[in-house]
Amino acid sequence: MTPREQEIQRRTQLSETRVTKAVFPPTTNHHNTLFGGTALAWMDEVSFIAATRFCRLPLVTVSSDRIDFKHAIPAGSIVELIGRVVKVGNTSLKVEVEVFVEGLYQEGRERAISGSFSFVAVDEQQKPVPVLPGFAQ
Repeated sequence: MTPREQEIQRRTQLSETRVTKAVFPPTTNHHNTLFGGTALAWMDEVSFIAATRFCRLPLVTVSSDRIDFKHAIPAGSIVELIGRVVKVGNTSLKVEVEVFVEGLYQEGRERAISGSFSFVAVDEQQKPVPVLPGFAQ
């Protein structure tokens, strides 16, 4: 394993991000389920935190790829969002986010939403910079 691959592995482990939220009426729609847009915003936030923890550089979101809504998330649920860096380029990172849902008063949970987000590290002029400056690709 190269030093760069070792560093990617180390940073990937350290950057995993978990956020738990309760789904209450202000975040639900007329079906009494979580707004899709709210879920996307939460996922973008978690992916941004994971990406920032990985490289500790300014980042911009450049895309979200294939967001799969497996099933609705009802009001009164607990959700856990888990973000993991899954791909590292020269100036970019891809973070996969999974959203798990569980009832307040039941055991068990299941994956409700998944998707990925891509980020590019930028400098003060908003120009792309390497995400691992000391480790050439």
